[in-house]
Amino acid sequence: MTTLKQALKNMLTKKELENVPSSFDVVGSIAIIDIPPELKKKEKIIAETMIKLFKPVKTVVKKSGIHYGKYRRQKLDVIAGEKTKVAEYKESGVRIKVDLEKAYFSSRLGTERLRIAKRVKPKEKVLVMFSGVAPFPLVIAKNSKPGIIYAVEMNPVAHEYAEHNVVLNKMQDKIKLFKGDVRDVVPKLKKKFDRILMPMPKTSRTFLETAFKAAKKGTIIHFYAFGREEDEFQLIRDAVKEECKQHKKKCRIIRTVKAGHYAPGVYRVCIDFRLL
Repeated sequence: MTTLKQALKNMLTKKELENVPSSFDVVGSIAIIDIPPELKKKEKIIAETMIKLFKPVKTVVKKSGIHYGKYRRQKLDVIAGEKTKVAEYKESGVRIKVDLEKAYFSSRLGTERLRIAKRVKPKEKVLVMFSGVAPFPLVIAKNSKPGIIYAVEMNPVAHEYAEHNVVLNKMQDKIKLFKGDVRDVVPKLKKKFDRILMPMPKTSRTFLETAFKAAKKGTIIHFYAFGREEDEFQLIRDAVKEECKQHKKKCRIIRTVKAGHYAPGVYRVCIDFRLL
């Protein structure tokens, strides 16, 4: 298959080709690419070439800045193709609709979502914190047999898409959605869960107290954080143990899983641990 760099060989200089990103994300019919400053004047050529080269792609957007605000939104600019930032994406047997600019979503977590789903045991009661447009709940509901999944999301736009996606996949009887801050919503549920997911690596540690309140003896928590490979993610494991100790909880770390590359030497890491 022809690569993007090969397709651009006669349109860009040798130096420009060196700066063309070697990878990009595709969510449904939308490709998301980082355009370096050196290629600003050639971004239209690059984007139009992507649409010709990759069949599913009908829109190419570029990232403008980093994720910002409490909803982890990403500013995107359309540089070629259809003028839309709303994609419908298929993953592990489910369909997910999302506005990529107004709600956080990462297609790169597809493997991790399926990993978690395959660990869910029949009739488990599952809590997904920071659930976004509901990718984790949907993949779990489709690929395992949980008793019920509770999902909590603060971003009102993401919550609306989650409601749409649950109906789209006919999973109203398996997934219950709640809008609001998990610190407020989870205690009001007055429920104890068999499994709790915390897929917000930047600030998950500050929400462990809330997770503990919804946990019981034997609950498995999937805790996400950013960590450096150089220390084999020991700092994250130590943080989990420290939080458990502070809240008078005993725990056993089951496994440490790389859940995606974040920056040079830095990974999104999942610590699976059980409360004893």
